[in-house]
Amino acid sequence: MADQPSQRDQTPDDEFPIPPAARYEPGPLTPILAVYYLLLTGAGVALIALAPDLREAGVLVIAVALGLAPIALHRARTQSAPPADLRPVMRALEHAAKRMSQMAQEGGLSEAAKRVLHRREEREMLRREIEQDIADGDFEAAMVLVRELAERFGYRADAEEFRAKINRVRLESLDRTVSDAVERLDALISERRWEDAYDEAARIQRLYPDSPRVDTLRDRVDQARGRYKLDLERRFLHAAQRDEVDRAMDLLKQLDQYLTETEAEKLREVARGVVSKARENLGARFKLLVEDAEWAQAVGVGERIMRDFPNTRMAEEVREMIDTLRARASGDTPQAASR
Repeated sequence: MADQPSQRDQTPDDEFPIPPAARYEPGPLTPILAVYYLLLTGAGVALIALAPDLREAGVLVIAVALGLAPIALHRARTQSAPPADLRPVMRALEHAAKRMSQMAQEGGLSEAAKRVLHRREEREMLRREIEQDIADGDFEAAMVLVRELAERFGYRADAEEFRAKINRVRLESLDRTVSDAVERLDALISERRWEDAYDEAARIQRLYPDSPRVDTLRDRVDQARGRYKLDLERRFLHAAQRDEVDRAMDLLKQLDQYLTETEAEKLREVARGVVSKARENLGARFKLLVEDAEWAQAVGVGERIMRDFPNTRMAEEVREMIDTLRARASGDTPQAASR
């Protein structure tokens, strides 16, 4: 009995043992995390101190570090490796810490030194902007950035490559635009709107002087007009030869808009013969219609005689009769028409 310890000799730890879960036993990651969050907090402080323009970012880094540190340290007590759900957060924070530390270190650098550090990034950014301007068709803006790439950053080989691409794409775009404009010009030519076609050709030449295709647009209109004039002349001669007087007269009226005095002289005799036959045919037809009391048709032929041959004796005779003929065509009596 003397060898057995009494209840008073027992220690409080034996009476009230501490559960293992309640004991603070730092895990192997605890020191690493502590140093990590201290560095992150230091980066935030340095950012505030050295880069006043980025003060809000520094405050955000410190807030994130202080907010996540207790949680991470608590979970790291009994774990030998970071939990899977915390690892992405730690990697993101590590990247942010490095970036903030880099920005803090650059806070005191000159602009020239910063450009040297970010030379490659700015080069890639310029290349992307140039490509975007080319895709948008803003070639002038692209050339400005190309000069910046060559003169400020020294990437002359890249600049020459972009210049060649800009010139190629510009020419391709210009060619498509000019093709569309030429299609509109051809539509005016096909409609024989010659004055509008000449105006359109001049407008295209003013808008796209760099395109070699616009130099001959006026010649294009001249040639089309000349071909149409020759076709009119050929059809007129054929109609006259076949004694198709009405058709020959219609063609002669159209041809009159194209012929110069010299050109008209070659067709004068044929034209006189056609005109004479047309006048005789109209006169004979007018007399027959009057004799047959076809008043409405007689009025139409008489008006054509007065219009096409206004200075002839036949036209004077028609003028003397036309009012009476019109009255009869409308149903009035000759006596009423004569009053």
